[in-house]
Amino acid sequence: MPELNLVLLGPPGSGKGTQGERLNADLHLPYYATGDILRGAVRDQTALGKSAKEYMDRGDLVPDELIVGIIAERIDSEEARQGFILDGFPRTTPQAEALDAKLGELGREVSSVLLIDVSDDEVVRRLGGRRTCEAEGHVYHVEFNPPKVEGVCDIDGSPLIVRDDDKPDVIRKRLATYHEKTEPLVAYYDAKGVLERVDGAREPSEVTDELRGILAAVGS
Repeated sequence: MPELNLVLLGPPGSGKGTQGERLNADLHLPYYATGDILRGAVRDQTALGKSAKEYMDRGDLVPDELIVGIIAERIDSEEARQGFILDGFPRTTPQAEALDAKLGELGREVSSVLLIDVSDDEVVRRLGGRRTCEAEGHVYHVEFNPPKVEGVCDIDGSPLIVRDDDKPDVIRKRLATYHEKTEPLVAYYDAKGVLERVDGAREPSEVTDELRGILAAVGS
């Protein structure tokens, strides 16, 4: 199979994580969620992870060059030799340019950018309906996966709460940031001829089937 270097794009709540995990299982490519990579580098106390932790401990944003360096450590590893799936990076056009430059140094390039497109109202519906177990973090949804007893976790009986980042006003702020900072990547990658747009408002299985069809063509 040809090398597949994939980027998942889409607003919060679009289902990137679900689709990334399914593509990981299908393609046997490493799935890199940026937050997990950053936390892993800090946990493992790599040189870049230690530098990132200093920013995080101060409550500052980790600079692009550090994030790119941490991502580069992963994509230049043996496990990513046949490709990778990136979720949550790049978030801005400068990050995309830095990723392209780093891949260019390695003699590689982004194969396809998969945009899972979902409306703002659908995002608010999805994220705003989430309820989280106060004790262990088990996740429910008032519409898609309700608990047996309203407001109570099925597993441990703890109260279900609405996390701060699942409150509608916070969701709208996250969406505003996405439209301002990340949405310009749609035009950036479209101009490079690697963007594929998928309707993410459908059932997850339908989205998965379309992504599989797209990647079968890309990898042929």
